[in-house]
Amino acid sequence: MVSLKRIYTILGLVLGILILGLVAFTTWYTVDESEQAVLLTFGKVEEGVEEPGLNFKLPWPIQSVEKLSKETFSLQFGYEENEDGVIKEFPEETKMITGDENIVLADLVVQWKINEPSKYLYNADNPEEILRDATSASLRSIIGNSAIDAALTSGKADIEADVHDLLSQLIQKYDIGISILAVKLQDVELPNDEVRQAFTQVTDARETMNTKLNEANKYKNQKENEAVGEQKAIISRAQGDKAARVEAARGSVAVFNELYAEYKNNPDITKQRLVLETLEQVLPGAEIYIMNDDGNTLKYFPIRPLENTKAATEEGVKAKDE
Repeated sequence: MVSLKRIYTILGLVLGILILGLVAFTTWYTVDESEQAVLLTFGKVEEGVEEPGLNFKLPWPIQSVEKLSKETFSLQFGYEENEDGVIKEFPEETKMITGDENIVLADLVVQWKINEPSKYLYNADNPEEILRDATSASLRSIIGNSAIDAALTSGKADIEADVHDLLSQLIQKYDIGISILAVKLQDVELPNDEVRQAFTQVTDARETMNTKLNEANKYKNQKENEAVGEQKAIISRAQGDKAARVEAARGSVAVFNELYAEYKNNPDITKQRLVLETLEQVLPGAEIYIMNDDGNTLKYFPIRPLENTKAATEEGVKAKDE
């Protein structure tokens, strides 16, 4: 028979070996470069360990370690893509109303990481579910304050920025140890083909209207520029005519003053000269008729018609020679 002393000795040795093994295997741990660790003493969070490599602690169950990844995670809201690249959509999750009371389907990706492991582990039961709910609330809030045109076209960048800001505020308020890195809209589209077609027609009509307005403004500007140019040209011609007439008037005044000065010195000679100059200007274009004393017209030699006939004949002969 085996004595009790021997049994107790064997049990003591086994227990000692187990204790030594427990101490040997639970007083150290390693942290990878892509990991961060939380050290707990009797379940109470002591500190976070971020330095990679070998670290030491008190044996279990006095101290224990929880490890979390440092990687950047992606939350896919509104769809799910598996490892084979197959995308499964959840339209009920992404259906929302815009600020101008239109319905759109919007999905996005949120990139986030764990920045405070202790809060991520112990401040909430399911931080990722809280993040998904906060993402849904933020996106619906921003889309609900945006027009459908902005959501479908050029306003996506503003919507992303606004969603990022609002989501960051909510996550900070919930204090679950998460930081939001980026928010990226994937697809924003209308719910069915009929609505898409109607929206496309409205968009095309708006583009046509804008094109016509631009063409009208261009034509208006062209005509205004032409009118301004014509106005300047008329004013310039008028100013030129004014200057020419003023100078002509000054010239006439100067001539008159000279004639008047000559007239004062020699009235008779000046008067005779003026009469002769006037006759020289008038007589070449005058028709001369010889009249009787009783007022009857006498026959006269038609010099003017003969001169005209002679001139026409000479021109005809010259043209024939050429």
